Amino acid sequence: MAPQPEAAARIDAVLARIDADLPEALERLLALLRIPSISTDPAFAADCTRAAGHLVEDLAALGFRAELRPTPGHPMVVAHAGEEEAGGRHILFYGHYDVQPVDPLNLWNRDPFDPAVEETAKGRVIRGRGASDDKGQLMTFVEACRAWKAVHGRLPGRITIFLEGEEESGSPSLIPFMRENAAELSADIALICDTGLYDDETPAITTMLRGLAKTEFTVHAANRDLHSGMYGGVARNPLTVLARILGNLHDENGRVTVPGFYDGVDELPDALRAQWQALAFDHAKFLGDVGLSIPAGEVDRTPLEMIWSRPTAEVNGLWGGYNGAGFKTVLPAEAHAKVSFRLVWRQEPEKVVSAFRAWLEAQLPGDVTVEWHDEITGSPASVMEIGDPAFEAARAALTQEWGKPAAFIGSGGSIPIAGYFKTILGMDSMLIGFARDDDGIHSPNEKYDLECFHRGIRSWARVLAAIA
Repeated sequence: MAPQPEAAARIDAVLARIDADLPEALERLLALLRIPSISTDPAFAADCTRAAGHLVEDLAALGFRAELRPTPGHPMVVAHAGEEEAGGRHILFYGHYDVQPVDPLNLWNRDPFDPAVEETAKGRVIRGRGASDDKGQLMTFVEACRAWKAVHGRLPGRITIFLEGEEESGSPSLIPFMRENAAELSADIALICDTGLYDDETPAITTMLRGLAKTEFTVHAANRDLHSGMYGGVARNPLTVLARILGNLHDENGRVTVPGFYDGVDELPDALRAQWQALAFDHAKFLGDVGLSIPAGEVDRTPLEMIWSRPTAEVNGLWGGYNGAGFKTVLPAEAHAKVSFRLVWRQEPEKVVSAFRAWLEAQLPGDVTVEWHDEITGSPASVMEIGDPAFEAARAALTQEWGKPAAFIGSGGSIPIAGYFKTILGMDSMLIGFARDDDGIHSPNEKYDLECFHRGIRSWARVLAAIA
């Protein structure tokens, strides 16, 4: 639905300000990128605090009540504005100011913390650690707020900004902080800018995130490694036993054979399936880029369904016996494996892992035992309530900015913060980001396209107008 003339004029004025202020917005981003806020390395702890303080000062200058909140690790940034606004939705925006380490440094073409705008064959890019993940992305939202404030003297609604400094190091302080401050952080909906476009020109809202569960174990047989000439054929070989069992983890149609595995797995709604089909996902190119050509998995599912909305069971590691040069002809006393599960819809991590363990134990022959090395842990999938009118309003706003229909998409990976917002704060999230696949996040020479930074700011201005 197109905005009414008065509302359209208000938005147009903000967009014009964003366009005019782009050089200054870029300089503000470069200043943040110069701070080496590497959260995993204690040597950069002071820089993480400096980055948080830098953002607090910037948000305070926009009229936010912004504070640096200490944690046992790196500080959080919490900022509030627009509480006086009547009606509308209370929006929580999340991003993270910490970055990955830069190693190997010799593969960078420039100092990763001396960012610059570079000309490339595909256009101008912002080069530096954190340019795409996540400083460039979080600053698109801050700059949209800045433009609204500059043009209209206030923000379009009630907004809380919540920035983390440990996302790249496992977020050890996040859950305790959210629980302790749940009343303050709770809002009507969360916006997360740590994802990307569907393709180079198609904006997207991620509405489905797979969860994750995993387990590691050892299968034991004899009390020592055995000579294969003396014991081969008569003694149990745990590697053979384990290979046989794990080889039966999927049937001939690609379905997981663990009883109850598909409990809680819903079918994709027809409207969402049709939207995904319209994306014309090129699975041949997707697999061809990694030297493959034939889709595996469930034979009656499209590749995009399998990546975004179907669960998986994968053997991530399998080892035992002698692995050095030449041969050591032994029957190993033990074999080891790591198995993980990507979860969807209403699957429960504990139930899935427990069912797998029971399934494996039931197939162990005599003289063979299993030792489980970890407690059952995991995170469930996150599925957003896209029936909320805010999702369609945001999708329309993105479509208007990018000139291509925005898509509701899924994610094959996991973004834990969205699940925490659901389970701890009781609210859905819209994951809207403007990264491109070639940004090189976590890699040397990370970049963020200047077009994505610019249109990302404009996109958030439109989204805020549509839902705040």
